[in-house]
Amino acid sequence: MRYPFPLRLIAALLLLTLAAGCARQAPLPEGQRAAGQWQAQVERVEALETWQLAGKVGLRTPEDSTSATLDWSQYPHYYRLLISGPFGGGRTTLEGREGRFSLTNAEGRFEAETPEALMEAQLGWSLPLGALSRWVRGLPGETSAHRLERDALGFPARLEQDGWEIAYRDWTRGEGLWLPRRLVMTYGELRVTLVVNEWRPGDDE
Repeated sequence: MRYPFPLRLIAALLLLTLAAGCARQAPLPEGQRAAGQWQAQVERVEALETWQLAGKVGLRTPEDSTSATLDWSQYPHYYRLLISGPFGGGRTTLEGREGRFSLTNAEGRFEAETPEALMEAQLGWSLPLGALSRWVRGLPGETSAHRLERDALGFPARLEQDGWEIAYRDWTRGEGLWLPRRLVMTYGELRVTLVVNEWRPGDDE
């Protein structure tokens, strides 16, 4: 049998087709998540004890909707949250150190046994800060049962814990780690949206 084209020409065309297919399967862009990345880094995220974030918090209830800026510094034995804007009552500083909690605003300095009690008394609302320091990293709290759903790439997508539902809407990469950029947290009729503008994992004070 005679072929209309030389075999060497056919082989060359096949090689070119395969090469084109490989070219289309280029590596993922740096800013795009991929399957397996969360599982590969989760131990590093768990071990992350020192970090800082800056962002904006939106608070919505059936009666009102407002927002504020947030600067959060977290260390192994100390944390500080600076809340500036309408629902922070101007500028509010919440600090925790070795079981002692204080809140400072324009009216003075206040203390309580828990940060949640401080926030409720002085701001009229509160967040579960003990769990929140893990939720903002994409991790469930350590002290109670939870239900976690993952997206198609294996990243946390929806977390239910302590009556709260946390939806992870967007992610950002910093210092080699993928961390949540946008979270929507709901508890009954309370809805809190956190948008992180900057993550600084591991920064020292």
